[in-house]
Amino acid sequence: MRRWSPYVALAMLSLSLSPAPAPAAEPAPDARQLVAAALAHWRGTTSRFSNTLTIHRPDWERSLSVVGWSEGDRTSLMRVTAPARDAGNGTLTRDDNLWTYNPRINRIIKVPASMMGQSWMGSDFSNRDVTKSTDILYHYDHALLGSHQRDGFTVYEVEAIPHEDAAVVWGREVMHIREDHILLEHQFWDQDGVLVKTMRALEIRELSGRSVVTVMRMGKAEVEQEWTEMRVEHVAFDLALPPNLFTLSNLRNPRQ
Repeated sequence: MRRWSPYVALAMLSLSLSPAPAPAAEPAPDARQLVAAALAHWRGTTSRFSNTLTIHRPDWERSLSVVGWSEGDRTSLMRVTAPARDAGNGTLTRDDNLWTYNPRINRIIKVPASMMGQSWMGSDFSNRDVTKSTDILYHYDHALLGSHQRDGFTVYEVEAIPHEDAAVVWGREVMHIREDHILLEHQFWDQDGVLVKTMRALEIRELSGRSVVTVMRMGKAEVEQEWTEMRVEHVAFDLALPPNLFTLSNLRNPRQ
């Protein structure tokens, strides 16, 4: 019978008692890809949706019914259907171009890129917000600030800093994105580092085969009682859209 030396036996015992090597940590996700995935999840390849916007102020409140369509990541159309005094107002975006239509004056107006951050129909959502604009992918640099756990999901915090020549009003934006691509929170900071407004997801449900935010609220940081709530009534993704939908002609004389 082979006899092991005390030194060999001790070495073998030491190896048997050594902890197994820790698994390699997964690489941190790319910040820009997190934002792109959240926007793609919200838009789909195409989408059709109907929303109710409630604009709340300390002394009054009003609601708008809106229908909209999107295609790809840079084309969308929004149209107000109620109340009657606002019905027909519409917004069309293609790439970095935005047009609005006002039926009262029967005019289509080309909106400069610098106005994308302006209020849409008097709400706390901007033109960029309601049209599901993806310009944050093209005119910003992105950095992953960290992550945390919430309700069993990993939530990533992404900072977006606009390029120096970007036609935006914000100094930075911060997005909290859940691992399943749900945008839970979107903060908007001015050039002086002051938080101006925050969009928060208030309700998440499954619609059209995916989890989506069905109620979101955009609120001003300094005025607690000034906010706009968007409630998704219906949404369908990845459907065939009619031709000539995203045209100036259809913006003025809707066929869809």
